[in-house]
Formats: sequence, structure tokens, C-alpha cells
Amino acid sequence: MGQISKPKPVNLIIGVLTSIPALLSEIDKTLEGYFGHIDLRSDILPFNFTDYYTEDMGKGILRQFYSFEDLIMPDEIASIKVQTNHIEEYATSSNKYAVQRPINVDPGYINESRLILASTKDFSHRIYLREGIYAEVTLNYRKGVYESFPWTFPDYRSSDYQNLFLRVRELYVKKLKKRRL
Repeated sequence: MGQISKPKPVNLIIGVLTSIPALLSEIDKTLEGYFGHIDLRSDILPFNFTDYYTEDMGKGILRQFYSFEDLIMPDEIASIKVQTNHIEEYATSSNKYAVQRPINVDPGYINESRLILASTKDFSHRIYLREGIYAEVTLNYRKGVYESFPWTFPDYRSSDYQNLFLRVRELYVKKLKKRRL
């Protein structure tokens, strides 16, 4: 019989999409208020992998990722996704932007072997967590690189994203070592 054990903590990441550049500087403070100190920000990258968000968000969509200093337990990702949905709803309800959906805030986490994303949408490759939230393994870390799956979003397959995720993974491994000392 297998031994039941508590999982290791994981590194929270959040990807933000918006066509309003000023929101990227504003969202930092909001995210830090909810999730603690940001220890790594990606460059601001053009999001040109799909037109999926264009109707709601407009053209010129930008992406930025954030990594957080404090590690979380893996099961916290469901409530974090609920919180990020509230952040999106607040930005939408304020009605001060010329687009239907000013921001998209997607949480996930990185551990030693994978990148997990949280979602409100159920598909065959996602498992239900709680509170209407599902999770999927989006990337698998093996032999120093991230491997994708047939369902991995095109942007998550890109070298820019994967290089960033490798940097976050390095930070994560250092954080785990500090915790063990």
C-alpha cells in the first residue's frame, strides 16, 4: 500500500493578458495585495498566437507573467483562480475601458516536474478541483526542457514562455532548498 504524504509547496505564477498597457503597471499592486511579493516579472510580450480574445479585448493584446516569492500548496490554486476571476470581474464592471474585457488573469503553478494551469472550463484533459475550477498539466519538465501536450496552448509552446518558465523553475528549486535548511 502506498504511503499517504503531503505534497511539496509549489511556485505560483500568473499570466495577464490585456490590450491596455497601463493595466499592466496597475495589476502589479493588485496581485501583490492578494498573493504577496512578486519575485519575477516577464518582459511584456505581444500576444499574437490566436485571435481568441480579440473580440472581447481588442487588438494589440499584451502578455506578462508574474512569479510570486511565497510558495503555495497545490490545492490552493482553485481558490486563487476564484480570486483572479474576481479581479477580472472588478476591472470589467468598472466600465472605464473601451473594451468588453479589459484583462484576463490566469493562475497556475510550477513545481519540479510540471506547469499546471487553473481554468473554469472543463475539457477531457482537465480534472475537477473544487469551486467550479479545473486544472490541467500544460507542460512537463524533462531533461532540462519543457515538453508540451496536444492541448498545450500555442503561446505556452513558444521559446519565450518556456525560457521564462525555466527561470521560474530555477527560482522555485532555490526556494525549496532554503526551506530545507
